[in-house]
Amino acid sequence: MWTAILLWAANIAVVAILAAFAWREGVAGWMWVAAFVALLLAYAALVFVLTLFEFALSWILRAPRPPEERIGFLKTLRMIGSEFVTLLGSPARMMSYGWRMRDPAPAPSQMPIVLVHGVLCNAGVWIPMARKLAAAGLGPVYALSYGPPLHAMHEFVRQLRQRIDSALEATGAAQVVVVTHSMGGLILRAYLHAFGAAKIARVVTIGAPHHGSGLAHFAPGTCIAQLRPGNPWLRALPLAAAVPPMISLWSPHDSMVVPQTSSILAGATNVAFPGIGHNALLRDNAISARVAEEIRVAQQRP
Repeated sequence: MWTAILLWAANIAVVAILAAFAWREGVAGWMWVAAFVALLLAYAALVFVLTLFEFALSWILRAPRPPEERIGFLKTLRMIGSEFVTLLGSPARMMSYGWRMRDPAPAPSQMPIVLVHGVLCNAGVWIPMARKLAAAGLGPVYALSYGPPLHAMHEFVRQLRQRIDSALEATGAAQVVVVTHSMGGLILRAYLHAFGAAKIARVVTIGAPHHGSGLAHFAPGTCIAQLRPGNPWLRALPLAAAVPPMISLWSPHDSMVVPQTSSILAGATNVAFPGIGHNALLRDNAISARVAEEIRVAQQRP
């Protein structure tokens, strides 16, 4: 909710400023179209610059990559393009999450799925993944939008507990499968530390900074400080246990988790997907296929 409100407020403010300027200057009708196109191009240019900056910084702070994880020039360009397209569409998805990621109607289900997003986002980032899970016949899907965005992790853990309990109540199930992205993986691990694994059948983390990210040193906020490598809160989290099974899907070219090997968690099944940026992980077909496979495994077990 918080992220959507901020995005709507920012967009309304920009449009209002543009309209006030046009009215004062007596801009003709056709100039409105030109101004709108210029605004869209400026937005795309800003996102492109941020994408390049993200990859440049993650390359400087990168983990050593073995030869089999290195990609060539063309794959690098495709990776940057995919991340750019993902970031370009993210605001619209997050602004519209309220009606595009609604809870399903209460109905009996063996194994509901709970999705947990990363920092400064909301459930809207899961729209591409949710669509693919629905096409695979998997669900019902319940997404958590936690906040306020920069509060301490324990507040988000409490909200995750409520979301899991509400999904179980709506479906009559005993357990859920939890799929997380980025910081959501740490929120889930903190939930397991605080409340145990009785209600969790399986966990899939996507691009999770299990050991922190060096980029967290460049941003403010309580939860972001907890993402900094060596933070006492982060060190206190237990590693993956046998129950529930935890699968960490990560990219050796992650553009926000640095070093990228921070996503490798002892005790988990760690699976690398080279050539994918941090946000594009949620739109990648190979990632969604592996997520679907893990959900089916959880559903087939007693």
